[in-house]
Amino acid sequence: MAESICRALRDGALQGELAPTLTIKDNINSPFGFHAFSHVLTQLSSNILAGKSQSRGLVLLSFSRSPAYYVQLLKKRGLNVGSSAKWIQILDCYTDPLGWKQRFMEGENVSNVDQEVSNLSHLCTNVGDMDKLFSSIITLGKAGFVGEGTVRFCVAVDSVTNMLRHSSISALAGLLSSLRSNDSVSSTFWLVHEDLHEEKVIAALEYMSSIVATLEALTPPPYESRSNVDNSYLERRSTKGRFHVRIKRRNGRVRVISEDFNVELAGIKFTSISSEDAVINQVLIPKVQFNLQLSEKELNDRARVVLPFEHQGTGKPIQIYDGRRSLSESKDDNIPLMSNEKGNDDGWGKGEIVYFRDSDDEMPDSDEDPDDDLDI
Repeated sequence: MAESICRALRDGALQGELAPTLTIKDNINSPFGFHAFSHVLTQLSSNILAGKSQSRGLVLLSFSRSPAYYVQLLKKRGLNVGSSAKWIQILDCYTDPLGWKQRFMEGENVSNVDQEVSNLSHLCTNVGDMDKLFSSIITLGKAGFVGEGTVRFCVAVDSVTNMLRHSSISALAGLLSSLRSNDSVSSTFWLVHEDLHEEKVIAALEYMSSIVATLEALTPPPYESRSNVDNSYLERRSTKGRFHVRIKRRNGRVRVISEDFNVELAGIKFTSISSEDAVINQVLIPKVQFNLQLSEKELNDRARVVLPFEHQGTGKPIQIYDGRRSLSESKDDNIPLMSNEKGNDDGWGKGEIVYFRDSDDEMPDSDEDPDDDLDI
């Protein structure tokens, strides 16, 4: 399932469509959203380096981590960062987000980073100006990557929560919408801590997203059950959870899928839901007092039932059930309601309709059914 998310971001957008957008949500009970963000980041970077992605490069907005951290992360995952200036650009919103260091240090070097990091990072000193931030992203994307024709790039934001510390939700929504509708943007994805915002903020982010991924804890939070649960159990189970994804397709359909995840030293690992959990889910289904399925005997009995207005087709004269007399009664009376007779000159059978009123007090034609003679 996590791989399907990476494929959707890798394939990008069709001509005239909005770029695919992923929102990753976590909370205090399952604070592993950054691990999922790093997984998507490295998978997409690998596809870009292999030439399998629609985007030729990646613009990363670093709010919660320094550019040096991402360089080391990509190196640990086996990605070639030596030539990273050709396919990745980092907009440094972490070192000096408001320009205070630059102002008080009077033009001195703000960050002590090596030459490799400085080649691909660009300092942003006013993260509250969404218009300037959007202009910086597009400039880095168009000028930083080389390719033939229209060069598309992906935009990643490691923390929308930190962005909302310096701007309003309306300004942030305008920035994200502009990125989605830009012809040069192939796909976008970001991380948000949902328990730090109001519901309307999360609803606005989900509305703009074609994919929403939520991390859910499978165990009770430590601050609620530490007195009742052994600490070793919490240490052993606290890194596990469930990954829920809601995907909006181009045809309007919505697909909801889930996977289990486990955070290890090497990174986050996704696995399909175990069969034991599937059995537990079946047990949790409420029991009813009746059976929803028929037994073999009940199926045979139902097949032998003669339905009203159904022709028997046993070789005998066909009789139509009129709704008031049973077939057995009509056989005893030897008066078929409608029968075929041979000997007619035109080769057609001669029919006869016998009408029975329910009572003598009834007005004529009050119970006449105009569809009595139909072969239904």
